Amino acid sequence: MSSTETLVFDDNALMSALAGPHDANLLLIENALGVRLDARGNEVTLRGAEGARYQAREALRSLYARLEKGEPIAAADVEGALRLSAGGEATNGAASAPSLVLPRRTIAPRSAAQADYMRKLSQNELVFGVGPAGTGKTYLAVANAAAAFLRGEVERLILSRPAVEAGERIGFLPGDMKEKVDPYLRPLYDALYDVMHTDHVDRRIAAGEIEIAPLAFMRGRTLSRAVVILDEAQNATIGQMKMFLTRLGEGSRMVITGDPSQTDLPDARQSGLQDALSLVPGIQGVAVTRFSGEDVVRHRLVGEIVRAYDARERARMEKAQEQAKK
Repeated sequence: MSSTETLVFDDNALMSALAGPHDANLLLIENALGVRLDARGNEVTLRGAEGARYQAREALRSLYARLEKGEPIAAADVEGALRLSAGGEATNGAASAPSLVLPRRTIAPRSAAQADYMRKLSQNELVFGVGPAGTGKTYLAVANAAAAFLRGEVERLILSRPAVEAGERIGFLPGDMKEKVDPYLRPLYDALYDVMHTDHVDRRIAAGEIEIAPLAFMRGRTLSRAVVILDEAQNATIGQMKMFLTRLGEGSRMVITGDPSQTDLPDARQSGLQDALSLVPGIQGVAVTRFSGEDVVRHRLVGEIVRAYDARERARMEKAQEQAKK
């Protein structure tokens, strides 16, 4: 049943920013939820079904709270607030997963799973972020690590990936070892440069305070007073994963990210990520956040593609189970 309610905000200038240029932010919410939003002065009138009005109300309040803290909002933030409101996280859940204020941008969760992930990153010594591409697993891990580093909570950032060849031969690539493996590590550089100023990152790398290296380079080390991230962990073998997890030293935190369905190992059963996930439940100080296609925050098509692959995989599993019963 359609009905009407009015939200009143204290600051007209912030209300204008909330609505966006030519009410673009309000139009995004209208199109997503099928509600009507009319802004006048510091008020917004909501017309529509109760459930849709609830989502719109929570999203607007969440976005206004960000503006009150001096954080700008864009279309992607509006979409994120809508995801959070759908999961009941827009005001309560997001509030317990505080925004990360970094030199180049302020980062807030854009889905219920991201809010859960950010809470766990701030509360646990070892966190697994597991799910499809585009859900923010690596980006949020790097952003959280950069924030801890800039606050002086740790002395180093150590970011790593397995240098799995994925159908190519490293030996045939030009250059020395660094030039050969850097392309595999590029996404980690990109995430750092997106949240910190480039010259600052480069100085910290030169000083050895930020290290980006292949997984194989971690062997034999104790990583103390650092935030340590292993990305694309589905490409680590069981032995490599055990080696990496046991590098954790005093005053350090560790984040493991990956997608078990996307391993490039010849035998997927040897994936260290899947193996570790089966062992860690119940260990104090360890937390796991699982993302799905609903949490994809890249282009809309990425979410659709991930859901299509997931649906096909479910169908295959169901068919295999039916055949096993015969």
